[in-house]
Amino acid sequence: MTTFSELGLRPELLEAVTKLGFTAPTPIQEQTIPLLTENITDLVALAQTGTGKTAAFGLPLLNILDEERKTPQALILCPTRELCMQISRDLESYAVNLPMVKLVAVYGGAAISTQISAIKRGVQIVVATPGRLKDLIERKAVRLDEVETVILDEADEMLNMGFREDIDFILSTTPEEKQTWLFSATMPPEVASISKNYMVSPVEIAVGKKNAGATNISHMYYMVNAGNRYNALKRIADSHPDIYGIIFCRTKVETQDIAEKLIKDGYSADSLHGDLSQAQRDAVMRKFRNKSLQMLVATDVAARGIDVDDITHVIHYNIPDDIESYTHRSGRTARAGKSGISLAIITPRDLNKIRQVEHRIGTTFVHKPVPTGIEVCEQQLLHLAQKAHDVAVNPDIEQYLPSIIESFGDKSKEEVIKSFLSLEFNRFLDYYKNAQDLNENKGASRERGRADGVPMTRYFVSVGELDGVDKSGMVRLICDSTGIPNAKIGKIELRRSFSFFEVPVQFENIVETRFEEVLVNDRPVRLEKTAESSGGGGGGYRGGSSGGRGRSGGGYRGSNDSGEKRPFRSRDKERSGGSGGGGYRGKSGGGDKPAYKKKTW
Repeated sequence: MTTFSELGLRPELLEAVTKLGFTAPTPIQEQTIPLLTENITDLVALAQTGTGKTAAFGLPLLNILDEERKTPQALILCPTRELCMQISRDLESYAVNLPMVKLVAVYGGAAISTQISAIKRGVQIVVATPGRLKDLIERKAVRLDEVETVILDEADEMLNMGFREDIDFILSTTPEEKQTWLFSATMPPEVASISKNYMVSPVEIAVGKKNAGATNISHMYYMVNAGNRYNALKRIADSHPDIYGIIFCRTKVETQDIAEKLIKDGYSADSLHGDLSQAQRDAVMRKFRNKSLQMLVATDVAARGIDVDDITHVIHYNIPDDIESYTHRSGRTARAGKSGISLAIITPRDLNKIRQVEHRIGTTFVHKPVPTGIEVCEQQLLHLAQKAHDVAVNPDIEQYLPSIIESFGDKSKEEVIKSFLSLEFNRFLDYYKNAQDLNENKGASRERGRADGVPMTRYFVSVGELDGVDKSGMVRLICDSTGIPNAKIGKIELRRSFSFFEVPVQFENIVETRFEEVLVNDRPVRLEKTAESSGGGGGGYRGGSSGGRGRSGGGYRGSNDSGEKRPFRSRDKERSGGSGGGGYRGKSGGGDKPAYKKKTW
């Protein structure tokens, strides 16, 4: 096992990290620290939040810093006030044995005059949010012309928040000769463009796959009717009595509404959104950090940069539209090598988003049933019993025991235990004794096109609406490419540039072999298995015996020279459809089914 002493750090820093309890470097630290302490280089580092990125750039930065110079040598840009403050605190703890090192954190919501005074006293490191730093530059309160190292932390978040122009302006005020270190959880095109525009042959380091989620996070979803979403949230919270989590909502209004409902219903919760003043925001975060709150209800923007240890759950009250937001939300849990749970409360129409996230981050979501009232009561009872078992007994209680024991003289030991547990448990039992089933079973049965118990395999295919195909066209592509009967094809989910489809597991080899030879619009089709085989059966695709949407002759979009565009180029004139029906599969309106052969669509 690698130790920090092997990474080339100066003794003062090694002593600091030892006092902080650091035992071994994380993977991102192990790769970046030796590289950055020994070389002048540009760097692109991809790693999930909570993997120790601040130490990964902070320790080598402090290692190479010139303590004698009192002008800014390093600039660290980050998206939010909270992250800015967190980075500053971490750097100060690493530099505890380097008294000459000075840094300043500059961010909005605080007195700019205080920040200007700190800069004037002399600093080597500026940690800043883009908006406030741009303001300081325009006021000529800070000069960055001697900066040697620029660090962009959570670069994807800064771009998502619309800071691209500010970043371009700030970087234009720094020297052309400098090293730039970019740290990000995901690598969207916008982040790649920063690398291209501001770096020279950067070293690339990735811990895990690009845009992938952390491996120690369990992903799951609960499917409910939209009207039961809040009740499902409460039931999930009640079934996890020790929950310490963040609930993400889409809007400020929804965030405030859900938080108020939770508080009214007796939960330890509060909200975090853009309409709060900075003082209110700080007060909420203070309560959440010291665990006075069990649940923080937040918008994506308000929660960016939150760095809180031991979060057990991230709950997506609404699953976000973009995968990067899901990745960042989920990264609030499972920090520093710990495990965590990311769960989404969805309706049947959200299943497509779940599948997109699965494909993008390379994971599988587990479909969990919303707990029944009895299951919630059982969890609460076991939790209460465990708390009673583990409680530290105050010795002063001894003097009261004789009277207490006498008052329970008519009860057995089991009856006494029941009485004490019932003090807390009865309210849950009363609340949940007639609880309804919140699961949206109808949507679950549609999930993979299951009907008759046949195990199905689900595939991703790089063909979608942009290729001019609809669902019946996709059925046609699968059938003609593989020879699999239309009736055996399961659910099809069509997107703009890709799709998903299901076939019985016994056809896996046929599908995977024959799709290697298929071209659509003169380009090879990419096919990937996206999930484990699952129970279910196809049943035909909403159509007549000859496929499609039950149209006469089994044809696709055609009757008597309608002129409608076909999604694929016909392979030969004979099979482009005869007269009277526009049938795709054969001569004169449908004909015989052709044998499989290599295809170009």
